[in-house]
Amino acid sequence: MNHRFRIAAVLAAATLALAGCGSNDTTSGGSTKDFNDADVAFATEMIPHHQQALVMVVMTEGRSLDPEFEKLTEEIKKAQTPEIETMSGWLEDWGQEPADHAGHGMDGMGMDEMPGMMSNDELSALNESGPRTFEDRWLAMMIEHHEGAIEMAEVEQADGRYQPAIDLASSIATSQEAEIATMKRLRGQ
Repeated sequence: MNHRFRIAAVLAAATLALAGCGSNDTTSGGSTKDFNDADVAFATEMIPHHQQALVMVVMTEGRSLDPEFEKLTEEIKKAQTPEIETMSGWLEDWGQEPADHAGHGMDGMGMDEMPGMMSNDELSALNESGPRTFEDRWLAMMIEHHEGAIEMAEVEQADGRYQPAIDLASSIATSQEAEIATMKRLRGQ
């Protein structure tokens, strides 16, 4: 496994570990006891989904990239890191254990049903991409990844009970739809 890919996986795992130290503030609506299985599934699945996006962001570091592309990767990191912390706090409050799939694709992880997740082979191929193909390949993969997150967020909005989770799902769908539009524009679509 490539050194940069290993570092990305470790950083994503550290993000999950630190998330347990985050705030468990529930003042944004309702008791943490007012949740259902859809809320638990949303948080449990979205955490490793976001972690994989952060692994992909780490893969961009140290590369010569278009400034607008770099800005997009920073926005993804800035948005998804605190969302992981928030969802981890909910799971802790609910007495649930977050899945630890940091930095992994779906290979052998039982995550083949999770929309938009990349396999380990796809992540490795991305990481080994040359300068001419990296940005376009990354954007294509992140578009697919974001589309999967939006699909997961829509399920939470339809089936969830915990209002802060429903609100976060709505925010994720809105922000990632906007990022998809940016990524498509960067790809010339």
